[in-house]
Amino acid sequence: MENKNKEKNEEDSVKKETVEKTDEISLEDKLKEAEDKLLRSLAEIENQRRRHEKELREAFEYGGFNFAKETLTLLDNLQRAQQSILNDETLKESKDLDKFINNIKILENDIISIFEKNKIKKINCLKEKFDPNLHQAMLELEDESNEPGIVVQEIQPGYMFGERLLRPAFVGVSKKKNNESKENKEKK
Repeated sequence: MENKNKEKNEEDSVKKETVEKTDEISLEDKLKEAEDKLLRSLAEIENQRRRHEKELREAFEYGGFNFAKETLTLLDNLQRAQQSILNDETLKESKDLDKFINNIKILENDIISIFEKNKIKKINCLKEKFDPNLHQAMLELEDESNEPGIVVQEIQPGYMFGERLLRPAFVGVSKKKNNESKENKEKK
């Protein structure tokens, strides 16, 4: 009987050792898993901090983007009004026309000055190579004096807000004269 008790005690001690080893392994695994989760959480927090800083910086730099885009219509309408007044035959006879046009030019220059102070710059496009990132082609004009793909007419000016495109310039682009259309006209 003592033998049986001794064997049973040995079996129990072997079982305890196995359970302790299993507990140790699982504790080590749990510790590694917890450490991994902690590192991942810290990395996620760091990524969120960087994203937040970037969004904050962009909001500060480009926060007025939509306002600037809407304000362009003021400048466009002011320039259209000036052209309309200059082209009106009845107003050309008015003695105060020059004063009125000068006042419109002062307003236009003030708006342009405000734009420049706020990093809004007009895109210079005449005689430049057509760039689809900055220009929107509205028409093609046959032109022998320029190589194809050169902006020869500005229909509506484009603007940049810092490094971002606020509005593309609407332009007319040169193309080579079409000899086929000449020949077809001559045949008819």
